[in-house]
Amino acid sequence: MFQKLKPLGEKLSRLPRFRMKGIRQRWLLNSVGILVMILAVVVVAFSLVTRNYYDSSILSDMESKARVAANYFSSNVSGDTSGEDYLATAQDYVSSFEDGTRLELQFLDPGGTVIYSSNGLTLSGTMPGTEDIAQVQKTRDIAPWQGKLPQTGERITAVSAPLLYNGELVGILRYTTSMRLVDRQVVVLTLVAVILSVSILILVYVSNIYFVRSIVDPVKNITGIARRIAGGSYGIQVEKKFDDEVGDLTDAINDMSLRIKQAESMKSEFLSSVSHELRTPLTAITGWAETIMSGEARDEGDVRKGMGIIASEARRLSGMVEELLDFSRIEDGRFTLSMEPMDIKAELEDAVYTYHEFLAAKGIAVYHTDCEEEFPPISGDPDRLRQVFCNLLDNAAKHGGAGKRIDTAIFPDPEGEDVVITIRDYGPGIPPEELPNVKYKFYKGSSTARGSGIGLAVCEEIISRHNGELTIANAEDEDGGCLVEVHLPIGT
Repeated sequence: MFQKLKPLGEKLSRLPRFRMKGIRQRWLLNSVGILVMILAVVVVAFSLVTRNYYDSSILSDMESKARVAANYFSSNVSGDTSGEDYLATAQDYVSSFEDGTRLELQFLDPGGTVIYSSNGLTLSGTMPGTEDIAQVQKTRDIAPWQGKLPQTGERITAVSAPLLYNGELVGILRYTTSMRLVDRQVVVLTLVAVILSVSILILVYVSNIYFVRSIVDPVKNITGIARRIAGGSYGIQVEKKFDDEVGDLTDAINDMSLRIKQAESMKSEFLSSVSHELRTPLTAITGWAETIMSGEARDEGDVRKGMGIIASEARRLSGMVEELLDFSRIEDGRFTLSMEPMDIKAELEDAVYTYHEFLAAKGIAVYHTDCEEEFPPISGDPDRLRQVFCNLLDNAAKHGGAGKRIDTAIFPDPEGEDVVITIRDYGPGIPPEELPNVKYKFYKGSSTARGSGIGLAVCEEIISRHNGELTIANAEDEDGGCLVEVHLPIGT
C-alpha cells in the first residue's frame, strides 16, 4: 500500500556508490587522451608538411638554376666536340660559381664521371651513380633526385641537366646540396610545435582539473547527503552553490528529501490514525459481543442495542477496509472502472436516499434539489460514482454535522456541457490554509473527526478517471459551511 511512499529511502540506499576518483580519472583520460592524439597528429603533419615544403622549395630552386646554367653553358660551347672547348668552359664556369656555400656544382662526362667540382668535395673521377644521372643519360632532360649517399648516409638533393650539342650529350651539369641544415631546421620547428602542444596540453589539463572538480566535488557532496537520506535522515538539505545543472540536481535532491520526510510523516500519522480508527470499532464490537455472550445483557432492548452497535461498527470497518483496498489498487495501478451508460440523476438520488435515514438518526436533515432538465446518459461507473456521493455525504456529516443540515443539488453547468453536483454542509468549514491539501492522501489537517484521510483522495481519483473535476471550498454566504462541487462531462 505504501509502495510509493516508503521505497524512496530504500531506493536511495540501492544507488551505486560512485567512485569520484574513478570518474575524475576517466574524464581526464578521455579528454586529455583525445587531445594528446589530436596534437600528436598535428605535430606529425606539421613536421611532414614543413619538410616537404623545404624539400620542394630547394628542389624547385635547383631545377631552375640547372636549367638556366645548362642553357648558358650549351650556348657558349663551340662546335668542337672533341672536349677541349667543353672542358675549358666547364672549368671557367666552376671557377666563377658563387653559390659554393649552399650548392656544389659538378660537371660530368657523358659516362657519369665527375670532371670538375666547385668545392672539391667530390673528387674528379668519382662516379656518383645516382638515379638523376642515369635519367639524364636516358631521356636527355633535367632530372631531380633526393636520397642518402651510400658512402656517408647523408641526405642530399641533386639535380642533373644535360649539356647537348647537335642533340648529342657532351656532358652533364649537376647541382647537389646537403639537406643536413634543412633537416635540422625541421627538427627545430618540430620541437617548437611539440613545446607549444605540451603547453596547450598542460593548460587544458589544468582547466579540465578545475572543471571536473567543480562538478565532481558538488556531486560527491550530494552523494554523501543522499546516503544520509537513505540512512533515515529525511528532510536534510544540500547547500546550493551553483545555478546550473548541478544546482538543478541540488534542488531535486532537496525536494526529494522534503517529500520523503513529508511522506514518512504522513505515513506515520496515517498508521496511527488507522490504528486508532480500527481499535475503536473493534473495541465496541468485542465489548458488546462479550456482554451478549456472557448473558449480562438480559433486557431485549439492550441486546438489540448491542447488536445494532456491532452491525454499525462492522459496516464502518468494512468501509474503511474498502477505502484502504481502493487506495492500494490506485497505488499499484490496479484501480479500474466499469464504464457504461448511466443515469447520473438516479445514482445521486439513490445515494441521498440511502443516507437520508442514517443522517436523520443523527439529527441531520438532508435537502435535495432536483432539476427539471433531463440529462442524456453519461459514460461512467455507477458503483464508483455512488461511492463518491456516499463518501462526500459522510464527510459532510462528520465535519459539518454541527449545522444539522446538508443540501444536495444537481443541475447543468451554464458555462459548459457538464452536469454539476453540489453537496453543502453548514458546519464550521475548513481553515483556508488547509483547503489546498484536503484532497491529499492521509491529510486530516486540524480535524478531529474519525477517518483514514484517504477517502477524498479516492474520490479525486474516481472523478479524474471520469474526466471530471472535484472542487472543495468554503461557502461564501453568511451561513458558512463547506461546499463540494463535482463536474462530470456529458456525452463522454
